[in-house]
Amino acid sequence: MAHTTHFFDDSEALAQALADALVAVLVRGLVARGRASLALSGGSTPRRLFAALSQRDLDWSKVSLTLVDDRDLPPGHPRSNAGMLCGILAGSPASAARFLPLRAPEGGPAEGLVAALDWPLDAVVLGMGTDGHTASWFPGADRLDAALDRDQPPALLPLVAPGAPEPRLSFNRSALLRCRDLFLHIEGKEKQAVLAAAWEPGPLAQAPIRAMLFQDEVPVRIFTTPSPDGGSAP
Repeated sequence: MAHTTHFFDDSEALAQALADALVAVLVRGLVARGRASLALSGGSTPRRLFAALSQRDLDWSKVSLTLVDDRDLPPGHPRSNAGMLCGILAGSPASAARFLPLRAPEGGPAEGLVAALDWPLDAVVLGMGTDGHTASWFPGADRLDAALDRDQPPALLPLVAPGAPEPRLSFNRSALLRCRDLFLHIEGKEKQAVLAAAWEPGPLAQAPIRAMLFQDEVPVRIFTTPSPDGGSAP
């Protein structure tokens, strides 16, 4: 399946364009079904994206927001992706969305979350680390085989990995491929080089992003900086 790549000169231009693309997908869902759903990735890279989304004019009260993955930490912890996302959205139009955290109040996967989401999700936004991981599918993670197994039903898994200082919670591959639109957001030449290497055939466990690249179910729209020729693509 053909994937597409959109290059931008800087992070702000990328964030605005990706926010526009996501809002277009959500509007399509609202028009077709009266509701829409979006799963976002955490970490430092998408902060500008969250800020851009927070100001978009949309009937956010009919949108369900969740995360692709998160650290198994309380939302008040500074490394909680849920806390970061909700903090950026607080007081904005997007704070009206229904946010569904991955973590149960007492810790561990939120019971009933998979059943509570309206599948397929309208959009999923993935990130990627310099080790080739996406979601919390780190090379060497204890449940990596289960997370990548396409024959497993959609699930939210706890994972522990040598590359992650805290226990993680992550949707599996089957869940994240149950979406209408799939995006990959990466920034910097180092990650571009990692992605280029991931396009070469090899074990999924060595570079788990391959699990989302080498599939023919949902085309991936890659949004990345910097542009190789100094220009940006719309």
